[in-house]
Amino acid sequence: MNIVLNDTLVSADLYPFGLINALSNIRVGILSIKERWQLITGAAVFDSVEEFLQANTIEQADVIINSNIIITQQWWQQTKTAVLLQKNITNIDDSPFIKTIKYPWQIFQYNDWATRSDFELITSKCLSQPIPTSNKVVMPNHIFIEQGATVENAYLNANTGPIYIGKNAEVMDGCMIRGPFALCENAVLKMGSKIYGATTIGPNSIAAGEIKNSILFANSNKAHDGYLGDSVIGEWCNLGAGTTNSNVKNTASIVKVWHNATKQLVPVGNKCGLIMGDYSRAAINTAFNTGTVIGVCCNIFGNNYPPKHMASFSWGNQQYFLLKALEDINNWKTFKGKLITQTEKNALSILYNQTTK
Repeated sequence: MNIVLNDTLVSADLYPFGLINALSNIRVGILSIKERWQLITGAAVFDSVEEFLQANTIEQADVIINSNIIITQQWWQQTKTAVLLQKNITNIDDSPFIKTIKYPWQIFQYNDWATRSDFELITSKCLSQPIPTSNKVVMPNHIFIEQGATVENAYLNANTGPIYIGKNAEVMDGCMIRGPFALCENAVLKMGSKIYGATTIGPNSIAAGEIKNSILFANSNKAHDGYLGDSVIGEWCNLGAGTTNSNVKNTASIVKVWHNATKQLVPVGNKCGLIMGDYSRAAINTAFNTGTVIGVCCNIFGNNYPPKHMASFSWGNQQYFLLKALEDINNWKTFKGKLITQTEKNALSILYNQTTK
């Protein structure tokens, strides 16, 4: 079976995500959207129509569906036949078994629901590794530890939701965790961290300090003290020591967030922190105002609050030149044993020309 996840109709509303990576790489809960489709359906899942057409004809696609849809096993079992008959799907009504991410702030708003769903999906037919006795544990049957993970001298409270510790991940001494929580493969939670649900730390990411209802995508760092709440941090991002965001206005009124498709601020609810695009970085002690949106590949520094919206390739209040941006991305990737790829360079070059023309 071939399933094609289509960004075309939905990418504009999910800015700054989808500018470089396919929207199906968005991580909400334990899994990315693409990983969830693969695990539930057992199909060959493609990030885009363009990728699929490299080796196939459009007639060979069994399903073409918008890539911002989070499915569950229950939904697929109930609707598989109808979905395959319909073939090209652009709109699905939300239900307890399916959600559509229409705006980037819904990633953290849906994270509690998605983490619980993913935990049941992943662990239903597997056995957890034993929980080391050095830990203080509440509701151990709602805690799952994959092979190779290290969890010692921590407080794990799954009374408020499940706790998932991925393969080869590490929870260091003194961490206090309340579920729902996911520490994905090879991720690290540093000593003394305070984690409230629903929080996800993506693969190869490093987290520390106080974090609440937030998601770090893969290969990003919030490696020091500071508060991160009701936020979404893209791939290959770094938050310097002491970086903190506001997630509630001093007046407790509705937070308004930049919506790039309409070029205006839109109301999103009482809580929203930081929405940061891929490859962006903040200097030490950066303070982000409520509902701040940062584009792709921004270098954020200075004594004042950053603007509520920073366009891609911003260097402080100036332009981040492309060759310097690519060099700096490669420097950061070497910390995790990687190098910038030609595919990344091409995508960043296209975005740079679109942003700075």
